[in-house]
Amino acid sequence: MASASLLLPLGSILGKSNSISKQRVCRIRIEGVGLQSSASEPRLQALKQWDECAFIKRRNFIHLGFGLLSLVSSSAFAGLPPEDKPKLCDDACEKELENVPMVTTESGLQYKDIKIGGGPSPPVGYQVAANYVAMVPSGQIFDSSLEKGQLYIFRVGSGQVIKGLDEGILSMKVGGKRRIYIPGPLAFPKGLTSAPGRPRVAANSPVVFDVSLEYIPGLDDEE
Repeated sequence: MASASLLLPLGSILGKSNSISKQRVCRIRIEGVGLQSSASEPRLQALKQWDECAFIKRRNFIHLGFGLLSLVSSSAFAGLPPEDKPKLCDDACEKELENVPMVTTESGLQYKDIKIGGGPSPPVGYQVAANYVAMVPSGQIFDSSLEKGQLYIFRVGSGQVIKGLDEGILSMKVGGKRRIYIPGPLAFPKGLTSAPGRPRVAANSPVVFDVSLEYIPGLDDEE
């Protein structure tokens, strides 16, 4: 974890050395004015020099205040626990998956069924309604329909999603849940720009999707 001192405002660091030199110059000027004011310098000029020195001191106190505020804030947030994001596979599910056999397809796609559904599989080109949690291999989530609070609806097998997700869902059944391990060539060829607090997905890097197939609107309409 980064040291909290690194989060101090840049001005409080850069201003420190400059303010010291200015304070010295100010002190020299004031002492000089003080010695000469009775002989040759107007008293008004001496007061102006004192005002300049007072302004420098006030500015230094402001920098110090902002620096301390940043230090306290960063220390407080550093101690917060990580966000508990909703998942399709909880801790008990993770343990069960250790004993579930891995299926590998000809394309290199791999998956494990968390739950095998009892409904139909989607035909190519049909709309499907699904929930998903998208992760990098380390388990960090970079996208999730659960966090958005709505099902993701798209035409499966039509290129509306990445190739690995299309392939992985086509062999699922409604009501099923699956963890899909998608190799780089079937994932994001151009990568994904990371959102704040999200891991970056590099180009052609593997990703993992937990998916639940909720229903197939097209088939329901025909029944």
